[in-house]
Amino acid sequence: MRVPLSWLREYVDLPAGETGRDVQAKLIAVGLEVETVESLGAGLKGPLVVGEVLTIEELEGFKKPIRFCTVNVGTANGTGEPQEIVCGARNFAVGDKVVVVLPGAVLPGDFAISARKTYGKTSHGMICSGDELGMGDDGSGGIIVLPPEYEVGTDAIELLELVDEVLDIAVTPDRGYCLSMRGVARETATAYGLPLRDPALLDVPAPNAYGYRVKVEEPQGCDRFTARTVTGLNPEARSPIWLQRRLQKAGMRTVSLAVDITNYVMLELGQPLHAYDRDRLDGPIGVRRAAPGEKFTSLDGVKRVLDAEDLVITDSSGPIGLAGVMGGAHTEVADPVTTASSEAGSTTGEAVGTTNVVIEAAHFDHVAIARTSRRHKLSSEASRRFERGVDPEAASAAAQRTVDLLVLLAGGTAEAGVTEIVTPSGPRTISISADHPDRVAGVTYGRETVVRRLQEVGCDVYGQDELVVTAPSWRPDLRDPNDLAEEVIRLEGYENLPSTLPKPPAGRGLTERQRLHRRVGRALAGAGFVEALNYPFIAESVFDQLALDADDSCRRVVKLVNPLSDEEPALRTTLLPGLLGALRRNHGRGTHDLALFESGLVFHPCEKPATAAVPPVDRRPTDEEIAGLNAALPAQPRHIAAVLGGAREQAGWWGAGRPADWADAVEAARTVAREAGAVLTLRKGQYGPWHPGRCAGLYVTADGAEQLIGHAGELHPRVVKALGLPERTCAMELDLDRLELAGRGAVQAPHVSTFPVATQDVALVVDASVPAADVEAALREGAGELLESLRLFDVFTGEQIGEGRKSLAYALRFRANDRTLTVEEATAARDAAVSVAAARTGAALRGA
Repeated sequence: MRVPLSWLREYVDLPAGETGRDVQAKLIAVGLEVETVESLGAGLKGPLVVGEVLTIEELEGFKKPIRFCTVNVGTANGTGEPQEIVCGARNFAVGDKVVVVLPGAVLPGDFAISARKTYGKTSHGMICSGDELGMGDDGSGGIIVLPPEYEVGTDAIELLELVDEVLDIAVTPDRGYCLSMRGVARETATAYGLPLRDPALLDVPAPNAYGYRVKVEEPQGCDRFTARTVTGLNPEARSPIWLQRRLQKAGMRTVSLAVDITNYVMLELGQPLHAYDRDRLDGPIGVRRAAPGEKFTSLDGVKRVLDAEDLVITDSSGPIGLAGVMGGAHTEVADPVTTASSEAGSTTGEAVGTTNVVIEAAHFDHVAIARTSRRHKLSSEASRRFERGVDPEAASAAAQRTVDLLVLLAGGTAEAGVTEIVTPSGPRTISISADHPDRVAGVTYGRETVVRRLQEVGCDVYGQDELVVTAPSWRPDLRDPNDLAEEVIRLEGYENLPSTLPKPPAGRGLTERQRLHRRVGRALAGAGFVEALNYPFIAESVFDQLALDADDSCRRVVKLVNPLSDEEPALRTTLLPGLLGALRRNHGRGTHDLALFESGLVFHPCEKPATAAVPPVDRRPTDEEIAGLNAALPAQPRHIAAVLGGAREQAGWWGAGRPADWADAVEAARTVAREAGAVLTLRKGQYGPWHPGRCAGLYVTADGAEQLIGHAGELHPRVVKALGLPERTCAMELDLDRLELAGRGAVQAPHVSTFPVATQDVALVVDASVPAADVEAALREGAGELLESLRLFDVFTGEQIGEGRKSLAYALRFRANDRTLTVEEATAARDAAVSVAAARTGAALRGA
C-alpha cells in the first residue's frame, strides 16, 4: 500500500515539520512494515509553469519528427515574450496547455535545464512529459496536456503536487484494513496520540424501495449489497489533476472519471466498488454461485470458464462480473467517442459514452474470493482487499462517497433510490481476562492500559477483571484473547518487552544425523566447493535431458496440485537438475571455474498411495495418527550431490593449472564417505547422465550386503549439450541416509604411533578388465592388520605389459603399534597381500 504523506495529513493533523521518515518510525513502532519512504520531486527546482502552445513548425530533414514550437508562459520567463522550444512529441496541438520547464530549472535526477542549440534551432527550455517530472507514464506516452481552465504561468510544481513523500507499506494478511488511507490514518493517529478524521463518517440516506433491483441468492457469500444510481453524467468529464495525482502516487493508473472515482474511494475507505453502465444492464442485478461450465468474459478481455464455487454478479443475460475480483466487459463503463453523421462520414463533434451508472458496494466472503482469484489466476486490487477482510459497515459510506464525487466532478444527478440488502449478524464479542496481555508479554500493563489500548483500536470494552470486548467491524482478524493481547503489546511497544534468553535443558543438542550433515558440508566447503540451495521443483522433461531410461525409478515423481510454476509441477527425485542449472547460470554470467554442492531431500511416491486423515485440532494426535500421516507421505531420503566445471586448480607462477575431471567428482564422494566413517567401494558404472567410460558406481556394505548408493564421474557429452553446460562437466550424487547407515558410528580419532613406518611398493599385472578396486580389496585382506594404508600411484599399459593387460603400482605402508617392524615382517605382509591378489584376480608381480 502506497500512502502519500500529503493525503495522510487530510485525516490526521501531523506536526508541521514531520517527515516521511518520522512517520515511518512511528508506524513501525506500532507493528506496520513500512518498507521504504520515496521522496517525490527530490532535487526539483523551478521555474516550472503552465504554458499555452501558440505555434508549431514541423522541421524537415531529420530521422524522426521534430517540431519547433512557440509557447506562451506569461511573465515566468521575465520578458513576457513567447518561449521558443524544440520538441519531438506529437500528442499536443496549437492551443493546448502544457507544462514547460525554463532555463535555470533542475528536474529530478539532477537534470539541469539550459538554452541549447539542437536540430538547427535554439531551444529555450523543454515541454515536459510525466516521466521527466517523476510522475510516471500517464498512458498517453507523451507530453502532459492540461485542461484548458488553467492559467498561463501557473506554478506547475504546486499544481501537479510534484513534491511529496510516499510511504510503501507491506500489509500483512491480518491487517487488511491498512490497504486503505482510512486504516493507515487510524494507525497513524494511534501512534501519535492524535484524533482521527474518519472519512467514512458520512450522512447516508436510508434504504428504500426505489433503488435498483438486486436479488442475493447466496447470502453466505454476500452478506451486504448496496446499489446506488447516478444519471446524467457528462461523458466528456475528465478526472481532475488532484485525483489523477493521488491515484498515480498510490501506484494506480488513470482510466476514466467513473473508474478513477471508484478506485479513489477504494483507496480512501478500503471498500472495493464497481460501476456498471446502467444502459447495458439487462434487468435486476443478482448474486449467486456460477453454474458448472458457465462462461464469462472479464474486463481484461479473457473468456473464462466458471466453477460451481465461483460467486458471480448477474443480470438477466447471465454473469456480468466475478464477485470481488473483476467486472465483466459487457457492462463496462464506456469511454466517450465522437459520433459521426450520415453525410460523407463527417463528425458532429458530440461525445457519446456512459451517462448513467449503477454503483455496487458489496461485502463478500473472503474465502470464496480468495479461491476464485487463485482458481482463475486473476489477482486484482479488489480481490487483495476482500481476501484480507473488508469493513462491511463501510459499504454504504463508500457508495455515498462515490455518488458525491460523480455528482461533483461529472455533473451527474443522484437518484433517490437506495438499495441495501443486509444479512443480519450479531457483533463479535471476545471474553478476555484483564491480565491476559500481562501473562502473554511477561510485563505488567494493568487493566487501565489494556482497556485504553483496546478502545484505541476501535473495540468496545466492558467489565472489570473479566473483560467483554466487542471487536470493530473493520478488524475481522480479532477473534480470540491472544489477538487482543497482541494489540495491547504492539501499541505499548515491542521494543519495551524484556529480552530473556531461554535456558535449554542440559544434554540437548544436535542429533548424530544433524552433526553428520554439518560435517559433510564443512568438509566439502573445505575442499573448495560452494553450497547452492535450489528449489525442490523440476520439470519432467529434464529426465529426457539427463538421458534416463524410460523405466528409471527417478521418472516416478510426486506432482503438486498447486505448483508455484506450471513448468515445474513435480518434486525432484535427484539433486542434479537444480545444481546443473545453477552451474549453467553462473557459467553464462562469466564465472567459469565452478565447484558446487547441495544436500537436500528428494521425493519418491509411495508404492501404494494413501490419503492422509485430517488430524484433530482439539488435542495432540496420537502416535497411531501420526504414523498414519507419515505413511501417506512420499519417501524422502536425503541425498548429497556435487558438480564441477572449468579449472579445478588455477595456473600461476607456481605452475600449470588443471581442469576438473571425473577423479575430482569421485574424490568428493570419498570426502563425504570419510566424514560418515564409511568405506566407499568404487566399481565401473554406467547410469543415465554419466559417460559410460568415465563413471564410477559408489558402493557401501551395510547389513552384510553391498549396496549401490550413487555415481560419480564425467557427464555424457549429449547430456552436456542438452543442458547447455560447459564441456567435460563432472558430477557426483549419493544417498546420504544409506551412507550414514553404513558408517561405523562416531568417527574415531586416528591413532598416532611413535614407531616408524615401513613402506613396500608392489607392481601387479592384471587383465585390463579387472577393476583396480578388486585388486586393492584383495591386497588389504592379504596384508592383514599391519597394513596402515594402501595407495594406487601408477597405472601403466603398453607393449612391455602385453595386449589386454595393465600394470597397477601400489604403495603399502606397514606399521605396528607396539614395536618397530623388521624388514622381514614387512616383506612377509607384502607377500601375503600379493598372494591373495594373485588368487583372487590373477595378478602377477611385474617383472617376475
